[in-house]
Amino acid sequence: MLVLSRKSGQSVVVGEPGELQRLLKVTVLAIKGATVNLGFEVDADIPVHRSEVWERIIDDSRARS
Repeated sequence: MLVLSRKSGQSVVVGEPGELQRLLKVTVLAIKGATVNLGFEVDADIPVHRSEVWERIIDDSRARS
């Protein structure tokens, strides 16, 4: 796991720099106590889910197989 420290307004980009295309940009929008608000920029055809929703989708998919 990569652990980074970011301040409000700072971002992390996921992608291949050689292709000059980012897959995902995550920006810290606000920090209020123990809550961090994140903004996700990604192409509309790439789904973004909270981890608990992702796990449920995977479990449902396996149950249907």
